[in-house]
Amino acid sequence: MKGAPLHIKDYDYELPEDRIAKYPLKQRDASKLLVYRQGHLSHTLFRHVTTFISADDLVVFNNTKVIQARFLFIKPTGAVIEILCLEPKDPPDYELSFQQKSRVIWYALIGNVKKWKNGPLYKTIVFNSNEIIIKAEKLNKINSFWSVCLSWEPKTCSFREILEMAGSTPLPPYLKRKPVPEDKHTYQTVYSQTEGSIAAPTAGFHFTPGILSEINKKGVDRMELTLHIGAGTFRPVLSAEIAQHTMHEEHIFFKQTDVQRLSASQDNILAIGTTSTRILETIYWLGCKIVQDPNLLPGNLNLRQWEDQALVPVSKTKSMEAIINFFEKHNIKELHTTTRLMIIPGYFYRIVNKMLTNFHQPKSTLLLLISAFIGEDWKNVYSYAMENDFRFLSYGDSSLLIPKQ
Repeated sequence: MKGAPLHIKDYDYELPEDRIAKYPLKQRDASKLLVYRQGHLSHTLFRHVTTFISADDLVVFNNTKVIQARFLFIKPTGAVIEILCLEPKDPPDYELSFQQKSRVIWYALIGNVKKWKNGPLYKTIVFNSNEIIIKAEKLNKINSFWSVCLSWEPKTCSFREILEMAGSTPLPPYLKRKPVPEDKHTYQTVYSQTEGSIAAPTAGFHFTPGILSEINKKGVDRMELTLHIGAGTFRPVLSAEIAQHTMHEEHIFFKQTDVQRLSASQDNILAIGTTSTRILETIYWLGCKIVQDPNLLPGNLNLRQWEDQALVPVSKTKSMEAIINFFEKHNIKELHTTTRLMIIPGYFYRIVNKMLTNFHQPKSTLLLLISAFIGEDWKNVYSYAMENDFRFLSYGDSSLLIPKQ
């Protein structure tokens, strides 16, 4: 990693428990909106957010949809085993996995795994007066994850239906509460579409159909990309030096037409959330990777941790052109790949000019991303939010960040 070592202790702040929003507001757009505009701070209600969106902005949303990925199994001894499905292993394609009607294998986190020695676990549910028996088998451990085989009888339901019927909302651990039925709808954006996340792109929680309609009426261009958020987003940076942190991998999906629209946009791209930011910046570096190695195949076009620092930067135009040509060369319309891009202070943003995001955990990779965007002013933003009774984290309030020129 280039430059002097960065220490995670410098990206810490005191977050009292009572400032963490445990539940959402009844009205999504009744949340507060902090506006940071080139060093100046103010605040209003989120329902006025369109005041700060220009007609020539390209507003980019992450349309990922949270799945009911949390399964609870009770052993005959009474021990509760939690299986949190992270991503599909067999079949590895999300949509194919959701369509399966007998068995799937997923990578998972297992809670209380010490109590699950050997043998399968069973869970019985009743749907439309029919009994469905779900079987879980623990296979092998890969780092901190497990591969788990889930099968069910009768073989009439798809895995998508099994998730909906037997799973529950995978709330962030810092909420320190069990999910309630309402979370199935509130822990989801109103524009969610592509299933696969185990965490929500929470900056989007504040949008309502009415606000989206207002954006459309202003003639603002809207674009949707997909990044499936994994459990790693909640993992704090535990190493003293940030360079020692292992960044989690996340799946991203984007189309050739998306890149064409990005190429046509000038310096007016508003990313809704850190996940939209991450996919946009990843797209730029994938373009650089193609420029550096024109013989890359689609299966090798991903972004590893710190790889952005090894690539030679090119202009945004050249990067976008390279990706557009890549789509045409390989006769593909959509690219599904992965990113481990870790954005830290000192990073130079290539695509994103404005960002709308919630308030993040101390010592988190998300806070590092914010610091990279507005510099040391992140401390002023968070102090202002504390002083003005903002609510923090997933179900909390929002901020619009427009950096200094």
